[in-house]
Amino acid sequence: MTDDMLDVWAESAKYWTKYSHTIHKMFRPLTRALIERAGIGKGQTVLDVAGGAGEPSLTIAQEVGPEGSVTCTDGVAEMVDAARAEAQRRGLTNMQFRQCGADSLPFPDNSFDAVVSRLGVMFFPDPVAAMREMLRVLRPNGRLAFAVWGKSDLNPFCYLVTRVMDQHVKSPAADPEAPNAFRFAEPGKLAKVMAQAGAIDVEENVVSFDIEAPLSPIQFWDMRSQTSDTLREKLVKLSAEEQAQIASEVEQAVKEFFPSNQMRFPTQLIIATGTKSV
Repeated sequence: MTDDMLDVWAESAKYWTKYSHTIHKMFRPLTRALIERAGIGKGQTVLDVAGGAGEPSLTIAQEVGPEGSVTCTDGVAEMVDAARAEAQRRGLTNMQFRQCGADSLPFPDNSFDAVVSRLGVMFFPDPVAAMREMLRVLRPNGRLAFAVWGKSDLNPFCYLVTRVMDQHVKSPAADPEAPNAFRFAEPGKLAKVMAQAGAIDVEENVVSFDIEAPLSPIQFWDMRSQTSDTLREKLVKLSAEEQAQIASEVEQAVKEFFPSNQMRFPTQLIIATGTKSV
């Protein structure tokens, strides 16, 4: 990551930590699919790149058991600290933690049975370089597995907020090659990057599930407006009255996805997998 991006994520870390248990519930089906697609099992050594506040590392640690291990990495020290604290709280002893970027991993060649990243690769400044580095530390025949967002218009969790914000703060057209949440939403795009980096047997699969959590519409907005650096940047420029108006409009826009005042958004993501050649 660039220094500017690291600063932004460092500011976001406190919010991701605040909502870590909710986010864990929201993306539990994605974590399960990632583990299955990566072929992770008992006794394996796994590297989680851009693991944020601890997921999916914490879940994988339970999957591999005490005879296995998970190394959770992130470029932001505050994220790594949050992950370490949660592992200690849970009494997990098969986890290690390192602050590092995806394109500069401080591990020897052929160190891990699997390398995963959940909703991280979209933000790597140079995805090909990062994937080559991940392949370097992966053992021959080891598996790579990356989860990314599918298209925005298939994910009301994302696009409903964007539509409301666009009525108040206009955003310039996004550069499709720049780091952003939907950078690899086009089918085949991530697979192409993985193959370019040297992965073999590359496949992409769509993962559909409901993002669920015990949140009301206003609690959803509180979480989204705090965890998103883009939203924080836009909102801070508006008056308190405008911010309140946006909160009200978001609450109305999303209410159909809150049956019984509980969040349930249909969503579509992509998991791409590949193997390191012998």
